[in-house]
Amino acid sequence: MDRRTDPRTAPRTDQRTGPRMDLRRMRCFAVLAEELNFTRAARRLHVAQPALSQQVKALERQLGVQLVERTSKGCALTPVGRAVAEEARRVLREVAAAEERLAAVVQGREGRLRVAYTRSARGGVCDALVTEFRNRYPKLDVALQTTWTSHSVAELLAGRLDAAFVRPPLDVPELACRIIAEEELLLAVPAGHPLARSRARIGRHRIVDEPVVLWPRENGPGMHALITGQLWPGGSPRIVREEPDDEQLLLAVAAGYGIAPIPEGRARVFRIPGVCLRRLTAPVPTVTLGLAHDPRTAPPAVQLLLAMAPPLPDGALPPGGARR
Repeated sequence: MDRRTDPRTAPRTDQRTGPRMDLRRMRCFAVLAEELNFTRAARRLHVAQPALSQQVKALERQLGVQLVERTSKGCALTPVGRAVAEEARRVLREVAAAEERLAAVVQGREGRLRVAYTRSARGGVCDALVTEFRNRYPKLDVALQTTWTSHSVAELLAGRLDAAFVRPPLDVPELACRIIAEEELLLAVPAGHPLARSRARIGRHRIVDEPVVLWPRENGPGMHALITGQLWPGGSPRIVREEPDDEQLLLAVAAGYGIAPIPEGRARVFRIPGVCLRRLTAPVPTVTLGLAHDPRTAPPAVQLLLAMAPPLPDGALPPGGARR
């Protein structure tokens, strides 16, 4: 049988594009074209010289043309060899760039990350974390929205969010929640209220019968129970008004509708006229901020975000729950 027609040795071709590229042969030939010496080229490629010679000969058979001429000092490229070497270098650069892009996607450094803020934590540690994250991974598109914890939980479980800043505790076994901040819970009171005149910490017995402004329990059942359990441990608060977010809550306090518990960071952000902030006696009430995700569906970028999240001080655990 003629060697040219033997299917075992005939060059692999595509009817539309000609010989198929073999990246290993391309790499071998590109290095040889730079060194023009089989010994040095084999050393760079970490292969034996006979193996390099076989790869180059295989490429010549594949293309059906001589690429290299042996010389007393090493070797020289034929005119076609010089053209093939340039094309090989271009192909290898494109392959390297494609490999880098694929690695970036797999590792989470490129692509899209869908993140939700909880309304009660804007302007604090979560904003700072996302800003730093965007600066470190500029090729990653971070899509943000602001909502409340219960909605974020539902979106995470439905796969429409990748990560969410939430207010623990979460009674959702499917989700992992990393605690990233803890802050004191303050009491917002109208400026004309008797409690506003006291500079000392306020005992819980003084707020038992006070009218309370709070946000709807369904927005974050875990945090709602956590707050009311810490401030009204012997019963339930007398809620007279519900507001959708902290700013509206403080405006209602300023209007005299009642008192309201609010995280310290959020209270300092708004500084609503007509509202006085007071601290409560020990045990000091606190709330935490968590970064939640679904380990079953979270993309790699979530782990990059978690790696940048600040750790909670040793021994600090969310009231009513364990850190995960």
